[in-house]
Amino acid sequence: MTFFIAKRIAHALCVLWATFTAAFLLLYVLPGDAALSKLNLGAGGSGFSAEALQKMRADLGLDRSVFIQYGRALWAALHGNFGLSAQTGQDALQMFAAGVPETLKLAGLALFLGLVLGMGLSLLAAYVRSPALRNLLLLFPVVGVSLPSFWIGLILLQIFSFRLKLLPGMGNDGAASLVLPAIVLAIPTAALIAQILSRSLHAVLKSPYITTAKGRGASRRRLLIGHALRNSIIPVLTALGMTTGHLIAGSVVVETVFSRSGIGLLTVKAVLFQDTPIVLVAVLFAATVFVCVNLLVDILYPFIDPRIDIGVRRPKLSGPRI
Repeated sequence: MTFFIAKRIAHALCVLWATFTAAFLLLYVLPGDAALSKLNLGAGGSGFSAEALQKMRADLGLDRSVFIQYGRALWAALHGNFGLSAQTGQDALQMFAAGVPETLKLAGLALFLGLVLGMGLSLLAAYVRSPALRNLLLLFPVVGVSLPSFWIGLILLQIFSFRLKLLPGMGNDGAASLVLPAIVLAIPTAALIAQILSRSLHAVLKSPYITTAKGRGASRRRLLIGHALRNSIIPVLTALGMTTGHLIAGSVVVETVFSRSGIGLLTVKAVLFQDTPIVLVAVLFAATVFVCVNLLVDILYPFIDPRIDIGVRRPKLSGPRI
């Protein structure tokens, strides 16, 4: 187990370095100039001199070559210093950290709703005896995956916030403001979990041990919950490792639609402004969440299925070569 964790941590560090490098190079080749945007913001559109632009580029370190800029940014990031935001002049890491709690609340609630809805729908589809009803239930995940998140958000805003006035549609005002954006994030998550778990349950329910348990008089509920679900959950755990990262990425769209102050809306503004420090922190945060959740999922495998042993290094078979 120790060797496995050490190996995965080394892989995670390589992933974070590659993510940092790719994000930095993409921001460098994008059209636009952070110094020009900052001067336009400060001057209020009244104009500025070429000397002021040159000085601003020097202050932001944009007058150096891409290799020097990358080396400085990487060395500073290794020491936990991502520089100052080009928009506000504040510390980029502190600005980003201020928005993390709100986004984590949203992603956590969306993940919980997605698990409950996805697993509930797949278990219900496996429990019912009518093929027509089962096919109808399994149609919902297909629709949920197909619908774009921003469209779902706009529809929910129109119905529950503007017309019925049941829930707030904008801002971070209490727990009620989390409901609509969490549902928007939860729908594709629930659809993915339902699709994967339904296929896994369908395969497991055809296993010989299920036939044996059925012959011993086990009820359909016990077959699903007590026998089939445990052996069908492994693919769902694998999907959750990817889904958690997608929830963080999906917050960019959802927080923009619902005008929530979180890392999603902050990242959108940073990309539009070409605020490199903020974008680098956002990308590294999403990558860190992704690798940590996947590592946790891999560690949980043996506890769910004892047949899986991630800590055993299998010996190589020795023998004469043919």
